[in-house]
Amino acid sequence: MNNTHLAVQDCGQMPYAEALALQQRLCAARQADEVDNTVLIVEHPAVITLGARKSENKLLADEATLHAQGIQTIAIGRGGGTTAHNPGQLVFYPILKLKTLNLGVNEYVRQLEDIGIDLLAFLGVESQRRKGFPGLWVGDKKIASIGVQIKKWVTFHGMAINLNNDLSIFGYIVPCGLDGVSMTSAQAELGKPVDIIAAKTRLAELCCQCWTK
Repeated sequence: MNNTHLAVQDCGQMPYAEALALQQRLCAARQADEVDNTVLIVEHPAVITLGARKSENKLLADEATLHAQGIQTIAIGRGGGTTAHNPGQLVFYPILKLKTLNLGVNEYVRQLEDIGIDLLAFLGVESQRRKGFPGLWVGDKKIASIGVQIKKWVTFHGMAINLNNDLSIFGYIVPCGLDGVSMTSAQAELGKPVDIIAAKTRLAELCCQCWTK
C-alpha cells in the first residue's frame, strides 16, 4: 500500500449503522495495510448517537418519543457525549494510520478543526475553536462536533458540520454533554442554504491537502 495516498469516498446519504460498519471494516483493513488512508463523506438519516462516556450522554426525550419522530438512537464507542445527525449535516470519517502522517492524537484533532474552519470559511461562515471543547463555534453557538476513536493508531469516527440540516433534532439532547449550548448551522448563519455538492468537493480537497504527503 502507498502510505501517502488518500482515498476519498462520497457515500451519499447512508444509515448510521451501515456507515459505522463500513468504518470498522476499513479500520481493520488499514491496520493490516490492505487499504490506503481513506476519508468517507456522508449524510445520515435522523439519528442520535451516544458516546462512550455515559456521564456525557444526556437525552431530553425517551427512545419511544424519538422513534415516533423517526429518530434512531445508537450507542457507539467514540469519545464525546451525545450528538445528532440528520440530512443536510455534512459528516466526514477519516480512516488514517496516524504514524504514516507523523501525527499524534492532539495534532490530528486540531487538523480536523482546521479543515472544518476552512470549509466553513469557503461557504462564508467564520468559526472558531473554543479551548477545552473540541469542535467549532460561531460566537457562543456550536456548528461542528468532533468525536474520534483510535484503534492500533488508526482513526475512525470524525467530524459533523451543520450546513443545511434541521436543528430541531438537537432539542432532544444536551449536545456533547454541555449544558446550555445552542447549535447553529451555515444556513442559519447565512440566511440561505449552502451548496452541499460544492461543500463536499471543497471538503475532499481540504482533506487531500492535509493528509496527502
